[in-house]
Amino acid sequence: MDAQRRGRGDQIDPADQWVLNPNTGEYELRLAPSAPQSPGTGTRGSAGGRTTPPRTAAPRTAAPRTATSRTGAPRGGATRTDVPPQRRRRGAPEEPPPGRRAGRRPVQQKPKKAKKVLVWTGGTMAFVLVGVGAAGYFYLRHLEGNVSTTDVGSAGASNFSKSEAFNILIIGTDKRTGEGNGGYGDKGSSGHADTTILLHVAEDRSNATALSIPRDLIVDIPDCPTKLEDGSEKVVPGLRGVRFNRSLGESGRDPGCTMRTVKENTGIEVDHFMMADFNAVKTLTTAVDGVEVCVEKPVNDKQSKLVLPAGESTVEGEQALAFVRTRKSFGNSGDLDRIKVQQQFLGSLMRKMSSSDTLTSPSKLLKLAEAATKALTVDKAIGNVGTLKDIALELKKVPTKNITFTTVPVKDNPAETVKATVVLNEAQAPQVFEMIKNDVSFTEVKKQQKKEKDAEAARLKGTKAPASEVRVRILNGGAVAGSAQKTLQYLQVEEGVTKSENGGNAPAALARTTLEYAPGQADQARRLADIMGLSGAALKPGESVTNAQGLPTMTLTLGRDFKGAGVKLNAPVEAPDVEKSTADKVTCAS
Repeated sequence: MDAQRRGRGDQIDPADQWVLNPNTGEYELRLAPSAPQSPGTGTRGSAGGRTTPPRTAAPRTAAPRTATSRTGAPRGGATRTDVPPQRRRRGAPEEPPPGRRAGRRPVQQKPKKAKKVLVWTGGTMAFVLVGVGAAGYFYLRHLEGNVSTTDVGSAGASNFSKSEAFNILIIGTDKRTGEGNGGYGDKGSSGHADTTILLHVAEDRSNATALSIPRDLIVDIPDCPTKLEDGSEKVVPGLRGVRFNRSLGESGRDPGCTMRTVKENTGIEVDHFMMADFNAVKTLTTAVDGVEVCVEKPVNDKQSKLVLPAGESTVEGEQALAFVRTRKSFGNSGDLDRIKVQQQFLGSLMRKMSSSDTLTSPSKLLKLAEAATKALTVDKAIGNVGTLKDIALELKKVPTKNITFTTVPVKDNPAETVKATVVLNEAQAPQVFEMIKNDVSFTEVKKQQKKEKDAEAARLKGTKAPASEVRVRILNGGAVAGSAQKTLQYLQVEEGVTKSENGGNAPAALARTTLEYAPGQADQARRLADIMGLSGAALKPGESVTNAQGLPTMTLTLGRDFKGAGVKLNAPVEAPDVEKSTADKVTCAS
């Protein structure tokens, strides 16, 4: 059966609808049927099909195969095809083209790299969507219409950057929408922030942190500008000393208010949000044929209706939702223990998403994406196919073993006799927030550590020039305002680096402080690294620039990790002793 009939038939193989866009170099899904071709051309059509000459053609003469444009016109006589080969449906005989003897084995084409990208992108998106039992997205054009958007105004970033760290707030609401969900959540609720995870993805994509925020955490909710359906705006008054889950739904508060609440109480900027209701867990786990979970003892929860034997089980649909919502069967029946169970569930889900069974099944990925996007609401800045694709491609770079799940450090509310809510643990929480703000990983990234040690050995070893011979200009690339001038004064007065100058603001902000120098300035770089506490990784061999006197000088750019003039940057950074897990390990709920 040729491509023209396949493209219009009832049994369309979605994997055969992908064609290469010559303008972008990427494969795109061709939804509309391709234009008919005149018979006997022997060329490949724009939909990837092959037409054959009439049967009267000479048996040993084959018409040349030419690459064609998306309109079907030959492209400069090229003999290479830019379209992935069609797959023959099972049971349909394949006829050898003219000029090829019957029974002769055809040359097999290697699978295109773009198809691999498609598979990984689908799996990554599905992981993020389901990743919190609350959200899902996929970048395919025909699914974009499924995604709902909310205008959160200045609460989030106006665009997405592929070269920076980013924070996405993933919110699962307790709104009773969807078939069979009437028994869950608060009756009549417009949807509270029932499950909330702040997903931080590192700038170098080596790691990510999923920080759970307890729904019963006592916080201050700021005033929230909210867009109404008619386009007007109103400000919902803030509240002090209330549960975090009230930052959404109540009094018309939108996800932008939840984003502002996170920033108000943690100091962490939230760039974007993704939100879904109960249906996300049910439909997405069904789409991947279930997720493996583990419990230490049998579970028979009368409230959630969850029944599981001890050990490992596979849950999907209604049973999966019951698993992530169950409280009474784990720990002390509180929300914090439920969060641990949810994190274990999500780690298992990520492993399922990255399994070969899921990644190599186009039909399963499309089914998963369809279910995910119908359950998803995002902010307008990422509510388009191009941005969603970019986010997915960045997320797929993070190794599963370096995705850390942890929870905001809290303690029982001392103001309560009957303990029902929690407050921040001031001994630990600020350090957790600082690590995320400064893009510090909670996991041990072995490659990064080895790279750092190699860099230190190669760049820090050797002679050091006297401080008086060090020429450097200082730029502020993300540090607190005034840091460049204070560092200049410190170097000149305290350390004797008199040949230094303030170069103003850097062209772009940096997560970490760097020192760029020319090969002939290595001894000066080692001296300044010793003074500043710079690691070998912070030293960047390159080209020098000229200072105000026209002499070659190094460039010191103070990043967001800068701790203040006179404070060494290589002071040890230790992760606080908080409970955490990673996505690559199997753990059983207890």
